[in-house]
Amino acid sequence: MNDHTYCVIMAGGTGTRFWPISRTEKPKQFLDILGTGKTFLRSTYERFAGMIPPEHFLVVTNTAYRETVLQQLPELNANQVLCEPLGRNTAPCITYAAFRLRATDPDAVMIVTPSDHFIQNETVFCDTVRKAAVFAADSDALVTIGVKPTRPATGYGYIQVEQPILHDGINKVKTFTEKPNEELATAFIRSGDFFWNSGIFIWKAETILRKIEELLPDTYQMFSSIERYYASDEEQRHIDALYPECRSISIDYGVMEKTDNVYVLCGDFGWSDIGTWGSLYDFASKDDRGNASGDNAMLFDTSGCLVRIHEGKLAVIDGLTDFIVVNTDDVLLVCPKSHEQNIKKFIDAVKFTDRERFI
Repeated sequence: MNDHTYCVIMAGGTGTRFWPISRTEKPKQFLDILGTGKTFLRSTYERFAGMIPPEHFLVVTNTAYRETVLQQLPELNANQVLCEPLGRNTAPCITYAAFRLRATDPDAVMIVTPSDHFIQNETVFCDTVRKAAVFAADSDALVTIGVKPTRPATGYGYIQVEQPILHDGINKVKTFTEKPNEELATAFIRSGDFFWNSGIFIWKAETILRKIEELLPDTYQMFSSIERYYASDEEQRHIDALYPECRSISIDYGVMEKTDNVYVLCGDFGWSDIGTWGSLYDFASKDDRGNASGDNAMLFDTSGCLVRIHEGKLAVIDGLTDFIVVNTDDVLLVCPKSHEQNIKKFIDAVKFTDRERFI
């Protein structure tokens, strides 16, 4: 990779699907949900730090999490944390980072990554990213990292590739499909032409800005209107003023699905976005009855359960099958794994009571 390569970590999500451990004041990217001794954000930084020098990182997050980012990533200075006053999905986030990078380095190549992924084989992953970054630097391509699917997952987006392979394992993208049903996901895997969409993107800042100008002109014009303030003391004030007017839209829907210069480099490196309790269960170590639990749980006639208990407590569970049991110091969640999609509904219900402090 060249000296103009940067890593942009998107760390602004609220992490509601990991409630009640993930809360508004500290969402999942700032937690050690995997029990590795490192938060998701810290693990993401270290994954890319072998390729990117500390001064070439940017973290885009909510203003409320600025100090948390700096605490967990002491290698960065305050100017490397881009603060959004409110969430507007990935297109405004990426537009902001691209304008900032272009202001300081017109030749910047951006590796854009979420902050909450799990990678089993980081050596293979880094080799894949390096190859994609070289391709993006030498072309006007928008590159994404694809993942070889291991099952017909319905919670991921899928990328269909064109054949034949055009450049050293890098394929032209044919179609994107968001979260298919199980029947369609099974057909995708059988075809051999589909890969999971990791949500990791690589491109030149100038290239993505041209595409945003073409396909999301309203978003481009807003951020372009304050171009002279990027990397100055006035940047935050102007960002705070324009963000409430930004349309909330993803980069996938706004750009990637609507242009023809998108390429994908696919790898098999043990990837998961660990986006739900169910996906955490899939990766966790389990006992002979399929339970993923710690030492502070005693299980009787129980199978297929994920149990997370607050330190200092003991849980005794009898007769449960395929449940999520999560206990913090102030909330207990007991929910069938098949009902996990209701967690957002639970949070919304709590919001309209006098118990808002629990979210």
